[in-house]
Amino acid sequence: MPEEGEPEVVFCLDEFGPLNLQPHPGRQWAERGGRHKDPGREPRPRRRATCTRPHGVRHLFAAYDLGKDKLYGHIKPRKHRTKFLELCRYLRGLYPPEIRIAFVLDNFSPHLTTKKDSRVGDRAAANNVELAYTPTNSSWLNRIEAQFTALRYFTLDGTDHATHKEQGSMIHRYIIWRNQHAADERLREVVAKANVA
Repeated sequence: MPEEGEPEVVFCLDEFGPLNLQPHPGRQWAERGGRHKDPGREPRPRRRATCTRPHGVRHLFAAYDLGKDKLYGHIKPRKHRTKFLELCRYLRGLYPPEIRIAFVLDNFSPHLTTKKDSRVGDRAAANNVELAYTPTNSSWLNRIEAQFTALRYFTLDGTDHATHKEQGSMIHRYIIWRNQHAADERLREVVAKANVA
């Protein structure tokens, strides 16, 4: 139980990306192609070349609730302070205003309050939120990084999405699956290995 004045809920926040449309090497769940296994089956299609990327990139704004072991994520076309504050507002709305919340963040500039833009600090103070920053060049201390490793392993490795909608759909489906199967042995193994590294 937290002491008086201490946060009752802790979220680890960060951005994952850029998410661009390119083939991702690595494992995949599809059976390997080859005529030696089934002479009638066509070989697995080759990955397409990606000399140009006219579709732009997307970014996953994500949060990991340490107490509930739950992952949240929203995909956005831009990565800046306004989009970050949208995620903060969403997370604050998940709990009553009297519950103190802590956000664990790295030192990426949209997470910081500056002389020019004090919105992050102002909004945190006004909404019973405490901001905790990881030391410089130590973003790996943020517990969400291991969750990103699992997301990459289960969702992006061995894929070649044609559209951002297709890629985003797979990421959202993974987040739903991950929250329903937080005790999955393979998931816990990937996360534990990433936390040690």
